[in-house]
Amino acid sequence: MTNSTERQTFTLFTDGACRGNPGPGGWAYILRTDDSEIECSGGDPATTNQRMEVTAVMRALESLTAPANVVIYADSQYVTKGLVEWMDGWIARGWKNAAKKSVANQDLWRVLAELREKHTLTTHWVKAHAGHPENERCDEMAFAEAAKF
Repeated sequence: MTNSTERQTFTLFTDGACRGNPGPGGWAYILRTDDSEIECSGGDPATTNQRMEVTAVMRALESLTAPANVVIYADSQYVTKGLVEWMDGWIARGWKNAAKKSVANQDLWRVLAELREKHTLTTHWVKAHAGHPENERCDEMAFAEAAKF
């Protein structure tokens, strides 16, 4: 296995949006290195806000071709806490939450669990609609995708 200090480091900004919840939704991310930046977005005609928040992170991590260090900025505590605080417990309990109910959006979280094994992830929560430039940009892109439906 590659040492995490030998891996490339990416900064990832993500957001998800939904017009109604459930309703048409969109996800977006900005993936940045020291010398490049990629923006990507997509949507779903019938989804939830939480699914779009998780999908944004999942799509970005899936785009990486080699194990990497990824610093994630998201305005969703569902994403930030899910990745670093809750997921191990969900897995240990057979994908049940603390209330012994099936984890919501388990299909997406299972993919993220596999991606988390490949990449070294650090998460940071940012307040939504508080002027964080990359979060605002991702929000615009996600809502534009939702508006297509």
